[in-house]
Amino acid sequence: MAGARRSGRGGLPRLRPEKWQEHSSWVAPHFWAGETDNYLAATQTWVVRSTGRVILVDTGLGNHKERSHMPAWTHLETDFIDRLAAEGVRPEDVDVVVNTHVHADHVGWNTTLRDREWVPTFPNATCLIHRDDFEYWNRRNGVPKRGRHRGCQRRRRQRADVEDSIDPVHRAGQTLLWESSHHIDGNLQLEPAPGRTPGSAVLHLRSGTEWALFVGDLLRTPLQILEPHVDTCLSEDQRAAAKSRRRVLEYAADTNALLGPPKPP
Repeated sequence: MAGARRSGRGGLPRLRPEKWQEHSSWVAPHFWAGETDNYLAATQTWVVRSTGRVILVDTGLGNHKERSHMPAWTHLETDFIDRLAAEGVRPEDVDVVVNTHVHADHVGWNTTLRDREWVPTFPNATCLIHRDDFEYWNRRNGVPKRGRHRGCQRRRRQRADVEDSIDPVHRAGQTLLWESSHHIDGNLQLEPAPGRTPGSAVLHLRSGTEWALFVGDLLRTPLQILEPHVDTCLSEDQRAAAKSRRRVLEYAADTNALLGPPKPP
């Protein structure tokens, strides 16, 4: 529910510059501005209603949070809760929160600052997190300090994200750490798609004969549909991410599934 412009090439350093022009009909003007080499990405939450329950897929950036590595994300004051209310969803109505992976722009509204303390935003919800992500970012397991990949200038600040957006929910007893796969109900199934992070996941939705896939950061730009081998420099394991992306895209083609990325413009 917040937008930002970033360099298109900077996020995908292994994609040759001419590919942006070659595939411009897929990305311009809504996903990429050729004259500035910027793309617009919207950080958002999907609201899914299934079997009488309310499920949120990713929770965006959150308010009041310190994100020194990304000034545009720091100490936000957005109307996220009001916009949920406009869709008929109050925080206490939410039954399940799905974090497709543990990155700041996907877990931020898991918690709210109240009396100088981070507390769960959705008091009645179970928060689903893959165990591999939960353990990977655990301080005792040695959090990576810096991105490993060439062309990526990211500095790791992931521990702060976990401390204010994951740990308070876990302490409240509201997390469910799943592993090989997780059946939410007859319509919704979580499946691993590692690479972006070790515990990245895709949520499968089936409604009658129709399918949709909420793919997290497996797809950062439509160019990755055309060039699935190309990955962002922000992934923990770029080869694994590319393998997961190809597998999910093949599945989407076979089932004619809609793709729900987290950051459309």
